Amino acid sequence: MVVQARSKHREAAAAAAAPPRASPQPRRAVGAGEPELERELPGGRGFSAAPPSGGRRPGRKGQRPEPAHPPRSLLSRVSAGLRARLGQRPAGGRGRTWTTLLLAAFAGILHWSHITSLFENDRHFSHLSTLEREMAFRTEMGLYYSYFKTIVEAPSFYSGVWMIMNDKLTEYPLMINTLKRFNLYPEVVLASWYRIYTWIMDLIGIQTKICWTVTRGEGLSPIESCEGLGDPACFYVAVIFLLNGLMMALFFIYGTYLSGSRLGGLVTVLCFFFNHGECTRVMWTPPLRESFSYPFLVLQMLLVTHILRATNVYRGSLIALCISNIFFMLPWQFAQFVLLTQIASLFAVYVVGYIDLCKLKKIIYIHMISLALCFILMFGNSMLLTSYYASSLVIIWGILAVRPRFLKANVSELSLWVIQGCTWLFGTVLLKYLTSKILGIADDAHISNLLTSKFFSYKDFDTLMYTCAAEFDFMEKETPLRYTRTLLLPVVLVVFAAIVRRTMTDILCVLSKQRSHIRKHQFDHGELVYHALQLLAYTVLGILIMRLKLFLTPHMCIMASLICSRQLFGWLFCKVHPSTVVFAVLAIMSVQGSANLQHQWSIIGEFSNLPQEELIEWIKFNTKPDAVFAGAMPTMASVKLSALRPIVNHPHYEDAGLRARTKIVYSMYSRKPAEEVKQELIKLRVNYYILEESWCIRRTKPGCSMPEIWDVEDPSNAGKTPLCSLLVKDSRPHFPTVFQNRIYKVLEVIKER
Repeated sequence: MVVQARSKHREAAAAAAAPPRASPQPRRAVGAGEPELERELPGGRGFSAAPPSGGRRPGRKGQRPEPAHPPRSLLSRVSAGLRARLGQRPAGGRGRTWTTLLLAAFAGILHWSHITSLFENDRHFSHLSTLEREMAFRTEMGLYYSYFKTIVEAPSFYSGVWMIMNDKLTEYPLMINTLKRFNLYPEVVLASWYRIYTWIMDLIGIQTKICWTVTRGEGLSPIESCEGLGDPACFYVAVIFLLNGLMMALFFIYGTYLSGSRLGGLVTVLCFFFNHGECTRVMWTPPLRESFSYPFLVLQMLLVTHILRATNVYRGSLIALCISNIFFMLPWQFAQFVLLTQIASLFAVYVVGYIDLCKLKKIIYIHMISLALCFILMFGNSMLLTSYYASSLVIIWGILAVRPRFLKANVSELSLWVIQGCTWLFGTVLLKYLTSKILGIADDAHISNLLTSKFFSYKDFDTLMYTCAAEFDFMEKETPLRYTRTLLLPVVLVVFAAIVRRTMTDILCVLSKQRSHIRKHQFDHGELVYHALQLLAYTVLGILIMRLKLFLTPHMCIMASLICSRQLFGWLFCKVHPSTVVFAVLAIMSVQGSANLQHQWSIIGEFSNLPQEELIEWIKFNTKPDAVFAGAMPTMASVKLSALRPIVNHPHYEDAGLRARTKIVYSMYSRKPAEEVKQELIKLRVNYYILEESWCIRRTKPGCSMPEIWDVEDPSNAGKTPLCSLLVKDSRPHFPTVFQNRIYKVLEVIKER
């Protein structure tokens, strides 16, 4: 077929044997057989909401007494909790739970279809050749996909894994374990699935792909384009989109569970769709680490919410939390910073007394176990041990261990909170500094420098490489306006204000020494306070680094579900039916929301990069297989992926040694003498340098062109003509030109004898 031109308190005490005493304070009704909880005051001062039990549950002599609540599976407990939040009776609850799951599945299928269509419309991916598909994975995406390709094309799965664990192509001439350095477990898993899938399909004789001849017009040669899950790139992208479809199903369940109403799940899903461009970028950049990792963060936060709300924390819930932690951390090096904000939020919730000591300890232990397992699975990646996340876990564990000493201090409740907060903050920073110095780890030093540059005038080469990129700049001023137009921001502010109002009322009661079981009546659990604090943490991250609004916006969608919460707005729902309020809000949201969706659906494109295609083809047929290349990081990823040539630098910028190499390579865009730059490239054993004039003149904002960045790093040469400008005009005598088109100029680096 021819296609033309492509356009430690225990969490549950035993049932009280003695009859309860009358209490003048309002109490939450406790059902038959339901144990009252021993709770804690803010800062860990304990109190009991009920008289102590009079003994064990009676049982037959010589036999172990049966528990009041027999253990159940995690799924049944979550289902029971979901039914309880929806106000359903057990008799008809199972059918309603299945209805909730079916609605969640529908939301997942809808999101999968949406992002698949957007990706196809943007790039016409199904009609691209293999080379074009690989070129479409630019920068980090191409680097990650190259390891999937290595395992898929290897003689066996195990030989492919061995190849990426003993890699000499990525940072020539060094041999590195890329599985340790680059969080490549998603590629390993997907490559194994692909090999299993194709083996089974070949075994039973089912065709897995269909190939077409596509004419491109404009005098270009026809190409072969294959579609179907038998094509590695199509399989890779399809699995990513399927995972993110499942993520939307989780969002529906999350919103339903948190708000106690399926209307809350509906609000969460529609808010996500109405603000889709602010919530995710998986439809434009599928191979990025967040595409694999973020769905497991949604699951992890749902489990944390369940644990905070549950009367009894069962082992199954903790194991599920541990597994979701691991699946979140393994694919993404940034996951540790997100979990740091979660731990900080949970600790703050504990300090003011909304969760008890025993429950927090269990959560901390699970985080420690999952961090240790990730450290092992990442072959001893030292960045995990020297992270702020690891230091924070140790400090909080220490604070909980010395809790009795805090309680003995003759200070006010507020002072006790401040002491614990300051101990955590300064202890975390100090321990992080000490562990980094002792282990000699500087790989994440650029993160501290980046944060410093946000508040002070500090800047260096590495910091400017980040801050000059739009995604690492401050949040755009238009972003809050876009939130407001879809009514997401006003709704979230109303919900946040309601939580703060009730929390402050509760805290003031405690500080004024009133009976603390009033808190039990107001807030049975601390999950709402936790979500409010987590929202604040994500807001700070999103404002400082625009890329991180991908955490903020989805969490705002989750918070919006609480507009359906009777716990917060029961006073309103006594006067107005909840569905009336919710559908009125959704109707207003849909005005701008539908316009946003129409804009996404109107994006019709077609990927084409003829200059890079010419470059890759020239490299394949005119250079030796062991020829070493250097150049701009995005281009190097494509050279490694498609031309299979060794490179000395790449886009994964989180390693101190790689940052030093990149600085040497980018000296071609400085004002240094040509001979000095040439000698540095020879030390790296570079044979060819790919020069791009656009990198010499491009300027995203004042002070952000490559020569200006080098003026900060190398002020002694400031004012001179940039070397790249001289080489674009005439590269002789230092660098002979061996290939050139309108974008790329390949310079040969000849070692003088």
